[in-house]
Amino acid sequence: MLLKSTNLVGIETGVIDVKISTRGSYGLRAMVELAMHEGSGPMPLRVIADRQDVSESYLEQLMAALRKAGLVNSVRGHMGGYELALPPEEIVVGDIIRILEGPISPIDCIGDNAVACEREEQCVTKFLWQKLKDSIEDVLDSTTLQDLCDKASHEG
Repeated sequence: MLLKSTNLVGIETGVIDVKISTRGSYGLRAMVELAMHEGSGPMPLRVIADRQDVSESYLEQLMAALRKAGLVNSVRGHMGGYELALPPEEIVVGDIIRILEGPISPIDCIGDNAVACEREEQCVTKFLWQKLKDSIEDVLDSTTLQDLCDKASHEG
């Protein structure tokens, strides 16, 4: 996520880079792919990788983390592959991102793994970072895979 940074008189000073890595981005794309084909049986990893233009070996690492967290099931054998462990309307994007990225936090002093800061007592910006974190989490936690599938079907 890119946010424009401006100074006090409104002059743009640069861009603040609050990013989701390829782990989160590719993992979410793979989960949407599975959700779009929900009910069609397991989808081979190779097919997901080809459709999403992602390295199969990289995607395998992401799917292992999602499987361990209980969001996908893997099926072995000739007709094997991956499928969602829950209905798409029960899987929120925030869970996927946290599994693949870790805690959501725009700055080190906010969140579950907050690092103590010697300026915390007099910090006038901490409330802003907390508000940003809460806003990001609100969006991610209120969006399901089904919401993304519905959006894709309306645009496609």
